[in-house]
Amino acid sequence: MLRISRDLTLPQILKPATPATPVVKDGPRLKREDWLQAAFNAVVEGGVDNLKILTLAENLGVTRGSFYWHFADHAELLQATLWGWKDQEIQRLLRIEGQQTPDPLADMHMLLEEALAHSGDELENMRFELAVRGLGRRDAQVATLLFEVDQARTRLFAKHFSRLFQDPQKAADLAALFYLTIVGCFQALSRPGVSSRSKDYFKSIIATFLIQAQLPQPGTPSAH
Repeated sequence: MLRISRDLTLPQILKPATPATPVVKDGPRLKREDWLQAAFNAVVEGGVDNLKILTLAENLGVTRGSFYWHFADHAELLQATLWGWKDQEIQRLLRIEGQQTPDPLADMHMLLEEALAHSGDELENMRFELAVRGLGRRDAQVATLLFEVDQARTRLFAKHFSRLFQDPQKAADLAALFYLTIVGCFQALSRPGVSSRSKDYFKSIIATFLIQAQLPQPGTPSAH
């Protein structure tokens, strides 16, 4: 099980409670999922360093006591948030795989649409992932989590490409190139002020050069 390094826990300013302050037992008011959603939103808005217990409590309108009802500390919250994201991404891949049709080319274009969804209607998910990748550059355990997600995605891409070609190596190479291109699109589309037409442009050139241009031309024998 992934264990986030304790040195990632952000410092918190703990104010001593005064005797006149009543104890507020607001733990049961919020579910664990409410805190995880608030943590996700915080990372989207300001990166992993924005994930602070006191700030989350203020945003949710509760005391810190509610947090400790569900989590032992900041490290456990961060770990649960990252694992929740990973599980969501794996479920997304399983859903895509389950939508396979008899038309491999149509499925390939559908996969491209799904892969770029993070940079469209699901912009928050893209920003969260970019923040996690930033954390992965300084934490080996987070890097391992990201590697597992990357591998799962690349395997799915390779399966789709292998339906178009009889050459397993070509399918694997194109899957790797396809994924690297998608990750590059994430970076480009996350910039402030990027044109709303950029996503369609990127999708068009990926479809043209990584999908259509790789298909056997009429009269050309398929590779074996």
